Amino acid sequence: MSRPDPSSTRVVPLTREHADDVLAIYQAGIDEGDATFETTAPTWDAFDAAKLPDHRFAALDANGTVLGWIAATKVSDRCAYAGVVEHSVYVHPGARGRGIASALLKALVDSTEAAGIWTIQSGIFPENTASLAVHQRAGFRVIGTRERIGRHHGHWRDVVLVERRSPAIV
Repeated sequence: MSRPDPSSTRVVPLTREHADDVLAIYQAGIDEGDATFETTAPTWDAFDAAKLPDHRFAALDANGTVLGWIAATKVSDRCAYAGVVEHSVYVHPGARGRGIASALLKALVDSTEAAGIWTIQSGIFPENTASLAVHQRAGFRVIGTRERIGRHHGHWRDVVLVERRSPAIV
């Protein structure tokens, strides 16, 4: 992948037309080993069913190639948690370091605040320092570490919990 020009990157709603690229980027993150406990990307139908349609976006270059994606899921069906979502953000390895994740996080924050969602949360492996840094720049804070929460490729992994509380929703 050629180096994307951040000024030509646009963030659009993530739809079925982006499915192949989104799932390939997801699998690339899985293969690197520090993105998720998952071992294979889901089918598009499973991905589509799990993600909130109003809170998922793709970053595209000038040619329409997907550079990255972000999507949110409900954390609970309980009404007390109606304003809380969990998100994932993935950027193509060849497009990292160009502000793609920041642009995607901004789109997610804008859409969730417009919908009255007050908390966006995520779990990040502590080794994924780039993700932790971009989340901090986007206003997320570390709220704790779940130690040895799951086994991944034969060894225990910690997960750093991050959240962004909306200052606009009180």
